[in-house]
Amino acid sequence: MTRRVWAILWKDIRTEWRSKEFFSAMFVFAALVVFVFNFAFDLRIENGKAVAPGVMWVAFTFAGELGLSRSFAMEEEDGCIAGLLLAPGDRSAVYAAKALGNLLFMLASEAFLLPMIMALFDVNLMEPSVLLAVLAGTFGFVVVGTLISAIAVNTRAREVMLPVLLFPAVLPVLISAVRLTAGALDGLSAAELANWWRILLAYDVFFAVLSVLVFGFIVEDSAL
Repeated sequence: MTRRVWAILWKDIRTEWRSKEFFSAMFVFAALVVFVFNFAFDLRIENGKAVAPGVMWVAFTFAGELGLSRSFAMEEEDGCIAGLLLAPGDRSAVYAAKALGNLLFMLASEAFLLPMIMALFDVNLMEPSVLLAVLAGTFGFVVVGTLISAIAVNTRAREVMLPVLLFPAVLPVLISAVRLTAGALDGLSAAELANWWRILLAYDVFFAVLSVLVFGFIVEDSAL
């Protein structure tokens, strides 16, 4: 299974390296969102720290949704999804590879967006507690989003169905991640943020396990 995961992941990385389709679209769209919010709040908000966590996660979420929409759609358009699912081995390896790829692409775009947000909103986002919240929140968004992307790819209006299904499902992740980011910037202690960490980590683990277990049944029709 491990070899199959890395083979699919390496294929996606090489495809992205040649086309730059995922990363460029995600980064440009998220950067535009950050700039729009910056100009909007610059006229009315004096303390950038108050709005930076929300702006940051809105940008991350929109960029991630754009990447997720192409995750399985690319395989469907090229007729490759059936071949991946019919190959010998556990089908959960396809999910694991796609989730890892989406995670890498999101983290890469976030690495470029964080300095931009820091400069525009005058906040320090390089604190360990903030980076841990970003990592945990991004992981939760990806594990749920990759599964929902596999569901939406077989629908006629997949570009519409993906956000409709995705955002309600990841709402606990986004709320927890924003609260943790804001709390870290406000200097709250680990004990004061413990409940939000429990919610976020429990959600991450639960959906990671659930997605691996149900992925094979969700994509059954695609393999026929």
